[in-house]
Amino acid sequence: MASFKLRKIVKYSIASAIVGGTVFSLHANQYQLDSIGIVRLSRAAYTVYKIGKVYKRELYGQNVDRDSPEYLKIKSRCHQQGAEELLKLCCLNKGVYVKVGQHIAALEYLLPSEYVQTMKILHSRAPKSNLNDIYRVIREDLKADVQDIFAKLEPEPIGSASLAQVHKAILKDGTVVAVKVQHPSVLGNSRVDMKTMEYLVQIVAWVFPEFKFQWLVNESKKNIRIELDFEHEGHNAEKLAEMFKNTPWLKIPKIRWDLTTERILTMEFVEGGQVNDLKYIQENKINPFEVSDKLGRLYSEMIFVNGFVHSDPHPGNILVKKNEKGSCDIILLDHGLYATLHKGIMLAYANLWLSILNRDRVSMKYYATKLGLEENMYGIFACMITGRTWDSITSGIEKKKQTIQEKQFFQDQIPNLLPQIVDVLNKVNRQLLLIFKTNDLMRGIDHTLQTTNRMGSFKVMTECCIKSVYCEKIDSARTTLQSVNKPTGIVTIFTSSHSSLSLRHDHGIYDTVVTTLTFGRYDLGSGLVRGNV
Repeated sequence: MASFKLRKIVKYSIASAIVGGTVFSLHANQYQLDSIGIVRLSRAAYTVYKIGKVYKRELYGQNVDRDSPEYLKIKSRCHQQGAEELLKLCCLNKGVYVKVGQHIAALEYLLPSEYVQTMKILHSRAPKSNLNDIYRVIREDLKADVQDIFAKLEPEPIGSASLAQVHKAILKDGTVVAVKVQHPSVLGNSRVDMKTMEYLVQIVAWVFPEFKFQWLVNESKKNIRIELDFEHEGHNAEKLAEMFKNTPWLKIPKIRWDLTTERILTMEFVEGGQVNDLKYIQENKINPFEVSDKLGRLYSEMIFVNGFVHSDPHPGNILVKKNEKGSCDIILLDHGLYATLHKGIMLAYANLWLSILNRDRVSMKYYATKLGLEENMYGIFACMITGRTWDSITSGIEKKKQTIQEKQFFQDQIPNLLPQIVDVLNKVNRQLLLIFKTNDLMRGIDHTLQTTNRMGSFKVMTECCIKSVYCEKIDSARTTLQSVNKPTGIVTIFTSSHSSLSLRHDHGIYDTVVTTLTFGRYDLGSGLVRGNV
């Protein structure tokens, strides 16, 4: 009798929860049926079921040798069908689903290429909200009708992303602005959507034990709340602009705070072509190597010097434009998601890169553990962050250009190393997860621009790593330089091995150290610097 009552209570509790959740979801999203949590959950569950059925029927249900070319062909076909079904789900459910789809498009080191390539379409062709919904958000947040604020607002968005879309507009005083408006249903759906994804990831992990992506759900849950606050995005933009105020070729649109809220971001309108628009680059006679070099310097400074990293550099968020001097300006958009690296993590990561460039396995192992990994993970970790094979790393990635054969071999080995890769992602310091995404997106841009093998990128990154590692030591030496050897302007700083570096006042401390270390031999594992000057 008691168990019967308990079952009855549980049954009615579940029913009440479903009804209550449905009513809440409807209310939160202006009673749009498409936004009901149970509808979105059903779509997602059905998509996972369909994808699983494809693999079960066409791949695992066939008696085909797993080492045969036929098996690989069938598996690729299943991956493609699964990716297309997932893309449909992202476009239907929109919002958080598109955001996660975009993240999948950046996981080239982890997922089958069929999924990565298919989901890349979401970077440039995300679903749009209708104009009436956009007007409603503006009316609710700015407490005025669109025609009372703008002389003109273009009905067709100039860009649409996972969480918002951007419209060009003209203010009453003639100022041209870009208005970023949040999709109205995103906020209301985000909590239900993330919970749904958590359940689906657990189901997938149960069916396919090698696919353990709980870390992706955890990161998405944490980041989505930040990205939905457009005022926070405005402050990020201003912070980066201040950090790079002495970099004339970097343009960051100025924020109009009087027309900005949590769901609306109004900013200066800037023109340019997307960084992957090769036709625009050629027509405007922009040097793609200049673009890659400037992006490399910009992101090396962010990661290794400032510890404040724009973490969504997909092509839609980076514009290029030829300036009056004939060189290229970089315009950085969408400042909602940034990785903030604590000083200890930033220094360990810089040291790790220098160890890789120096082919110092002992130091690689040491700094990998400083970043949260076990000692035996340093090799695969080095391959993940460089996108190169271990043979290339031990030969010197700054000397050996990546070939098509190496890239294909790297991609072919990913399925065999998936458990180890997932283990790295589960253990590595959380601050670096966004850096992985950033690295992959930047490599994708280099690939599109056909500048992947530029050797100058390693010199720029080395300079920034050295600046990060030695900045404190150099700053503390400044006071000594002012009081020692004033007549000649030269001071000698001795290392523990009694080798020395000469630092000239008139050329600047940092520049001389960089020159010495870049063309000399650095061994950061033992803390020594051996100059060849």
